[in-house]
Amino acid sequence: MKQSEARNLTMMMDLYELTMANGYLNDQDKDTRVAFDVFYRRNPDNGGFAIFAGLEQVMEYIENLHFDEQDIEYFRSLHIFNEAFLEYLKEFEFTGDVYAFPEGTIMYPNEPILTVVAPLIDAQIVETAVLAQINHQSLIATKARRIVKAADGRGVSDFGARRAHNNDAAVYGARAAYIGGAVGTATVLAGQMFDIPVSGTMAHSWVMYYKDEYQAFKHYAENYPDGTVLLVDTYDVIRSGVPNAIRVAKEVLEPMGKRLQGIRIDSGDLAYLSKKIRKMLDAAGLEDCKIVVSNSLDERTITSILEQGGKVDSFGVGERLITAKSDPVFGAVYKIAAVEEHGEFVPRIKLSENVEKITNPGLKDVYRIYDETGHAVADLITKAGEELDMSKPYRYVDPEKPWENRYFKNCTAVKLQKPMILKGKRVAEPESLKTLQEKVKKQLSSEIWEEEQRFENPHKHYLDMSPLYYEMKMGLLHESRKEE
Repeated sequence: MKQSEARNLTMMMDLYELTMANGYLNDQDKDTRVAFDVFYRRNPDNGGFAIFAGLEQVMEYIENLHFDEQDIEYFRSLHIFNEAFLEYLKEFEFTGDVYAFPEGTIMYPNEPILTVVAPLIDAQIVETAVLAQINHQSLIATKARRIVKAADGRGVSDFGARRAHNNDAAVYGARAAYIGGAVGTATVLAGQMFDIPVSGTMAHSWVMYYKDEYQAFKHYAENYPDGTVLLVDTYDVIRSGVPNAIRVAKEVLEPMGKRLQGIRIDSGDLAYLSKKIRKMLDAAGLEDCKIVVSNSLDERTITSILEQGGKVDSFGVGERLITAKSDPVFGAVYKIAAVEEHGEFVPRIKLSENVEKITNPGLKDVYRIYDETGHAVADLITKAGEELDMSKPYRYVDPEKPWENRYFKNCTAVKLQKPMILKGKRVAEPESLKTLQEKVKKQLSSEIWEEEQRFENPHKHYLDMSPLYYEMKMGLLHESRKEE
């Protein structure tokens, strides 16, 4: 199910995109082609990398851009747009190109993860929707991967819908969490839309409805004998919950030839309780019964539970995953990089008193550089179309230490941006979420250094430049100083 089949999101834009578009039309600039880059400046939680997610929804949005009559009437009611502009919008469709990293690519600050090359108005009005999708899903996918890493091979499920910022945040957050490595979600709509495995058992209300805990467990087991997972912390985990769960396993399930699949605890000292529960289950001959824990978990609490010897088989992670609570703003931006003049794209650069906010100008290519072992040693920005010869030592520029002579030796280069939309039409086939999840896993297991994946003081992934690109950027900076 595509979001475009359910609703028209064309109006998901900031007003200034329309006021600028109106001005461009008035000034006869609508056909001028420009290039805008999407990039971000800092990894969430001071991590070593991020995961690119949300591209599929970006392409669906762009493919289906159109203004309905009611949209035009709304614009008319604002009394700030002329009729020529409103007539233009009636026939509007996106006619430009979109180049991007494939979804699921590991990415780093300040490199263009998506570039729009299009007529000026086309490029301008997609800004908000593009950023909204990429900022949200990249953030959640990255947070999910941190939590999955902390779980160290144990399953992590998304339990966050009720604490998400709204319905869309729950559904698309579940999608992003799955890309990041979650094994499933409790959110049924996400399961339906994206074919994500769904899971869920009971709430405390089920246990409290019946006259006693044993009866609640018994009724549940009779209804779902093939998938009985019992919530044991409604009253007293050790004195009541676990003993009643064991009793149901023996008296209800085993006579049916079934096994108790698991128990879940949602409160208390999870490390301590899980160890006590494991001993109780094993003593009862339920060594195969899994222990699932939930309750305000994230990568820090999960790490702590496991370091204390917690006997946990899987984690249900809610609010701190679906809201990326520890660092809830991703910060991707959309900046103009070049303007076509007389058939050639001329670079544009944004200056700032903050050095980190100076942009990388012009049309450019981005390469991932791999050493002989297949590990990514750096990313490299070059001028668009620049030839890259890795058959011999390749000199590059570290923009933080440009005076040093540095070379890539015995390396290979892979271009990261691929065409996704050309002349308004999609050219890249959608990938399944399982494929995207496996892609993330493969990169992190065999390509990205383990040192970049640690939570504390991760190794910095280098973003280098070709000499030609660096000289072009420095030339623009010097030129701008002359004008002052």
